[in-house]
Amino acid sequence: MSYRSQAPSAAGVQAPPAANVFSKLLPITLAVFVGFLAIGLPLPVLPLHMHDGLGVSTLVVGAVIGAQFAAALLSRAWAGNLADTRGAKRAVVTGFLISACSGAAYLASLAFLASPSASVWALLLGRVLLGCGESLIVTGALSWGVGLAGPQNAGKVMAWVGIAMYGAYAAGAPAGVAIHAAKGFAGIAVAAALLPLLGLAMVANVGAMAPTAARRIPFYKVLGAVWGAGMGLALSSVGFGAITAFIALLFAARNWGNASLAFTAFGLAFIGARLFFGHLPDKLGGARVALFCVLIEAVGQLLIWRADTALVAYAGAALTGFGYSLAFPGFGVEAVRRAPPQSRGAAMGAYVAFLDISLGITGPVLGAVAGSWGIETVYLIGAIAVASSLLVAARLLMATPERKQPV
Repeated sequence: MSYRSQAPSAAGVQAPPAANVFSKLLPITLAVFVGFLAIGLPLPVLPLHMHDGLGVSTLVVGAVIGAQFAAALLSRAWAGNLADTRGAKRAVVTGFLISACSGAAYLASLAFLASPSASVWALLLGRVLLGCGESLIVTGALSWGVGLAGPQNAGKVMAWVGIAMYGAYAAGAPAGVAIHAAKGFAGIAVAAALLPLLGLAMVANVGAMAPTAARRIPFYKVLGAVWGAGMGLALSSVGFGAITAFIALLFAARNWGNASLAFTAFGLAFIGARLFFGHLPDKLGGARVALFCVLIEAVGQLLIWRADTALVAYAGAALTGFGYSLAFPGFGVEAVRRAPPQSRGAAMGAYVAFLDISLGITGPVLGAVAGSWGIETVYLIGAIAVASSLLVAARLLMATPERKQPV
């Protein structure tokens, strides 16, 4: 079956019914959820394992956490072109296999506990492998979903894939704490190796989409089409990066107990926003939705910065998750509208690459900030960065997307 028959262009084609869109996306969404549990499980555990167990600095913690996003960034061009030229399903399958290898690297790091530097290097390898696997899974899943549901439902695709990703963070954080309490970091490592294989099994029988491009498209051309929306994503993602890398350390410094509920608050608010308002970027326009939601996210970051109790920090994490939830598809819809249709996989890779840039820089930079001015200061910086994406959303709102010709 040709690509055109399965994923017609938006022009002159009726949008599929919402229930039909949901049924087409469900297997991919569930697989992404299971695969991303491998990322969610270590979130509240890995920073403390390195900082308290291995005795490394917050700068090193931030660098190792951020390495996942740096690796994802460097592999986005490959992931996008693989999805376009070899098929989105192949990209997803390859991503699950590589992600499973990251759990094996985590497990190998435990053999070097007597030599913390060697153990950190093994963890770093695991984060790099996880970044490459995540890049392929997300890029492939987004391209696959848009191909199945049609480009007129791009916002819904991003909403449901995002629910799977951040739902995995919300469920994975407390599950990771429980596994760590029962089995130690070895239990986390084994789970991180097995979960991607389960996700792989879930998509094994889902029909593949035909490749949308016969040749490799220069990544810089696609990047140029989506850079405006990508900058909005990059700035709005700093708040998410601050929570991912440093909320556990903030709770430990303040003696507030288990930080996993902060991840849960973030994830539940993220999912709730997607469930109830995920249709708005397609309906009202991505830039208009992003403009409002980044304000909410910035307020959440300020709450964490000034928090004097764990409850206030939970509220800040929830507002951050709610605002960021719709900023991602909001800017993403603008990216899809500006990209040539035959390079949709590369466009998704290019767009999400700005997330990688943001999170790759956020880890080490905010780690240095935490070491110099205190762990809470990272959330003031997060609020400033998120608020800056208002300017990008306003610019996109005023600009009319140009009709892109094939590149």
